[in-house]
Order: sequence, then structure tokens, then C-alpha cells
Amino acid sequence: MAGVDRAPPGEMTATSRKPLSVIRRHYAWLAGLALVGLVLVVSLLLWGTEMGFPTTVSTSEIPTAGGDSITLERTVREVTSGAIDDAVNRITKDGSWLFDGLSAAVDVVLVRIENGLKWVPWPAIVTGLAVLSFAAGGWRLVGFTAAALLFVGFMDLWENMIDTIALMVVAVVIAVLGGLPLGILSSRSQLADNLMRPILDAMQTMPSFVYLLPGILAFGLGKPAGIFATIIYAIPPVIRLTSLGIRQVPGETIEAVRSFGASPLQILTKVQIPMALPTIMAGINQTTLMALSMVTIASMVAAGGLGDNVLRALQKNEPGNGAIAGLSIVFLAIIIDRLTQAVSRSRQEMLRSVG
Repeated sequence: MAGVDRAPPGEMTATSRKPLSVIRRHYAWLAGLALVGLVLVVSLLLWGTEMGFPTTVSTSEIPTAGGDSITLERTVREVTSGAIDDAVNRITKDGSWLFDGLSAAVDVVLVRIENGLKWVPWPAIVTGLAVLSFAAGGWRLVGFTAAALLFVGFMDLWENMIDTIALMVVAVVIAVLGGLPLGILSSRSQLADNLMRPILDAMQTMPSFVYLLPGILAFGLGKPAGIFATIIYAIPPVIRLTSLGIRQVPGETIEAVRSFGASPLQILTKVQIPMALPTIMAGINQTTLMALSMVTIASMVAAGGLGDNVLRALQKNEPGNGAIAGLSIVFLAIIIDRLTQAVSRSRQEMLRSVG
């Protein structure tokens, strides 16, 4: 008809498809709601409002002295937990030689670090950290660092702080040495990334106290158990951010370097890792802070350090001592955080100047 604008056939098809997809989506939602309603009605009619999960695997009758019997039920949770307990006991028994060796090695390293730090007079440590703070953040950070360390010392927590630092250093070094290769593998292999992603998700969402159990089973009470739990708790950030940093390197840069005949190892070590270093340093920073928080919790397995003061204050209901020890941990975390961030910033500025 004259005066009527007709849309081209392609536009008519596009506009007609959109309402059709919307209608199908609405029908899908209605069908899902109808299914939920049907299941609800059937469940209420058959089992009522107190319906429970069928968790019983088996039942057994045990006779009593009076001639009666007691019915014992074995649930799915009991079967599952029993299987896990048997597997862990088998692993700890068969691998006792390995766990004993690792425990002895960790003890040797820890004792040497603690003795070395305790041998240095405290004025030298305070002065050294103040110099590092000045190089990192200026006079404000110097004042905070000196005041925080003097606070810890005058509160008679200096040796406990040294123990905490030693535990954290060993845990962070092991976590970084293990996390960097895993992060590189995750960035270069999609299969490895797909396998590691759910494991890292579980490691980061699981309550921190759960990590103490395998540490106790493998190493017993003591510092090695605390370090083992700390490594598991603190390693995910360095893996994730190492993988993320390498993946964020522009593809054009990699292609340009490859066109000059660089090998995959040269591309990784001379291009990808240097360009991803700020992100990697952020991961190391997060791993360090998480290790410090977990080292405190590890006092529950006799790991020592400032966490012992917090734990004793909690057990004895001493809020004053708990607040003092907690502030010492917070001050230590702030100092470490500022220093590691300063290292990352200096590296970024150096890369910009070179670029």
C-alpha cells in the first residue's frame, strides 16, 4: 500500500526473532515454577513438613544385658568420614619418613633464623627497619615503624615477635617457591588452569582452622604443623596473581619478541615475568599478609609467637593482654605491607623509566 513503509526482509526477521526468544524464556521460567510447585505438593502429600534426607546406610541390632536390643544406624557422613580417616592414617603412617625429615629440616631453619634475629640487638633492628621505611615511604612511615617496634619491645613481646617473623618467613618462602611455578604453569596451560581453579577456590573458602588438622596428623604439635597449615592457607594468592599477570601481557608484545627469534623460555623470563612483576608482587604481598594471619591461628597447635599471647589472653579472659598482642600483630602487618608495596612501586617506576 502507498504511504506504508516496509522494513527490509532482514530487519523483519531480526525483530521477529527477539520477541520469540523472550517468549521462550518466559515459558521456560513458567515451566520451572510449575515443576517446583509439583515437587512441593507431592513431597507434602507423601512425607509431610518434616521430611529429612535418607542418610542411613545400614542398621544393626545389638543385644543388651536385659534381653532387649539397641538399634545402631550408620549414616552416610560416618561412612565418608571413616573412609577419609583411614586414608589419612594410611598416608601419615606410610609417609612418616618424609614428614619426619621435613619436620627436622623446618626446625633447623627456624632455629637458625630465630637465633640470628635474636642475636642482633634490638636498636640495630629498629634502625634498619626505619631506614628501609624511609626509603619506602618517607618520614611518616619511619615514625610509624619506629613507634610500632618500640611498642612491641616495651610490652615485652619482642622475642615473640621474632618467633612470629621466623615462622612467617619460612612459610612465605616455601609458598612463593611453590606458588610461582604453579602460577606460570596455570598461565601457559588452560588444562592446568581448569584443574587448579576449583582447588584454589576451595583452599580460599575453607575455614582456616581446618588446615590445622592435616598439619597435626602429619607433623604433630609444634612449629612444622603451623608452617604446613600456613603454606596451604597462604599460597593461593601468589598462584592466582602470577597466572593473571602473565596472561595480561599483551599478545602483540609477545608476537613482536617471537618474531625476533626469542625462545619460549626467553619470552617467559625476559618479557612476561618482568612485565607481570607488579601483579606478581601484589600476590606475594597478599600471601605474606595471609601467612601472618594464619601464623597467629597456628598458635593453637603450639607454633609459638604472638599468637600464643592472644590465645592465652582468650583462655584467661584478659582483654588487656589480648588487645596488646593483637595491636602488635596489626603493627607488624602494616609494616610488612608498606615495605612490600614500596618494593613493587619501585619496580614499576624502574620499568617505566626503561620503557
